[in-house]
Amino acid sequence: MTTERPLVLDLLALPKAVPEARRAVRDHLGEPCPELQLCVSELLANVIRHLGEGTPVTLRLTRAPNGDRRLEVTDPDPHAWLVLRHPATDDETGRGLLLLDAVTARWGVTQNARGKTVWCELSDGFGSHRRPNGHL
Repeated sequence: MTTERPLVLDLLALPKAVPEARRAVRDHLGEPCPELQLCVSELLANVIRHLGEGTPVTLRLTRAPNGDRRLEVTDPDPHAWLVLRHPATDDETGRGLLLLDAVTARWGVTQNARGKTVWCELSDGFGSHRRPNGHL
């Protein structure tokens, strides 16, 4: 396993920040990473939708102890919890966490008095090495 410096972005959750964060992740890795970029989009979109535009967030991309890439998005609201929904076929929203669940090895939420962090881990090769029951 190679040592990879972490990427840390402090930003405001605005629609224009989504493609900028996706590009920063791709540039940091130096290669296409569509599944990881999809996770960036979905996690930032959740903050925008549920906490509001302009919410300060921190995005971190690191290596987990097991070698997987770990993406974290931290926001200041410890009470806005994520719920994995099963939307009807004609629902226009509600699929973001299903996408996250489909492409990651595992994901979850950690909470503290200052906010929460939604995280996901992707194996090298990304979604191709999904573990059973990946959601925590």
